Amino acid sequence: MNKAELISAIAEQSGLTKIDSKKALDAFIDVAGETLKSGERLTLVGFGSFSVTERNARNGRNPQTGATIHIPAKKVVKFKPGAELEEMVK
Repeated sequence: MNKAELISAIAEQSGLTKIDSKKALDAFIDVAGETLKSGERLTLVGFGSFSVTERNARNGRNPQTGATIHIPAKKVVKFKPGAELEEMVK
């Protein structure tokens, strides 16, 4: 499912127009991004939790040449599904 299909599904299930559904989804994405950027955790009960963790710098290997390369530290977003979401997927 892509973003346009998600917007259509939200509009159909909620009774909102596609325009309002797009605005709501875009607002959620913006707020979630800003929350994670500030280092806070975003928890949606029943759905899951998003958090940001720091991945340490490490040495890796170029698979084509076998040469050792340095991979810098970076922040990554992690998602932990909630119990209700895991139950839906089973």
